[in-house]
Amino acid sequence: MNILNVISSPRGGASFSIKLANGIIEKLQAAYPGSTVITRDLATHPFPQLEEAKLQSFFTPPANRTPEQQEAARHSDDAIAELQAADVIVIGAPLYNFGIPSTLKAWIDHIARAGITFKYVDNAPQGLVTGKKVYVAMSSGGIYSEGPAAGFDFVAPYLQAVLGFLGMTDVTVVRVEGVSIPGIQDTALEKALNSVVISQSAELAV
Repeated sequence: MNILNVISSPRGGASFSIKLANGIIEKLQAAYPGSTVITRDLATHPFPQLEEAKLQSFFTPPANRTPEQQEAARHSDDAIAELQAADVIVIGAPLYNFGIPSTLKAWIDHIARAGITFKYVDNAPQGLVTGKKVYVAMSSGGIYSEGPAAGFDFVAPYLQAVLGFLGMTDVTVVRVEGVSIPGIQDTALEKALNSVVISQSAELAV
């Protein structure tokens, strides 16, 4: 099994999304010995924001690209190749200001490519990145899975929507939440990790 580990938190070893993602990967490796892990750390190696040259390169056939356009498309081409080669994608997604980190949004902007990762058939979108299992390791200081703050969670709904648009409809969100709340924070990670069950069919039950 090929596992792609996407890191978006800049907090390194203190990051709960990274700790949770590592725990999920450890369980995957235990269920599937010999699995390989490719890590894409967006915090230390962020993707550039989209601008005109990159957009022009995306819509230019590779054979017709200028050297400048080839370089402009390189990040996107590399990210899509990593995505397509993976059987499982683990995305670390801390909740920042009710949404995902800008580094993760930039990565998504580079993998969402018309004609490559999605297309339209009879005016309906069709995702082209299929046969993948995605785990979102989401972290938050408060409780957003339920209660009064649930409506402010734009991490899980957004990722499920955009990944599903690209064809990755098998998405499981695992939450380590309340990490800033006394009485909850000390056991939040343990609770999240204990909720993860990996079956031999690579399914997650939460």
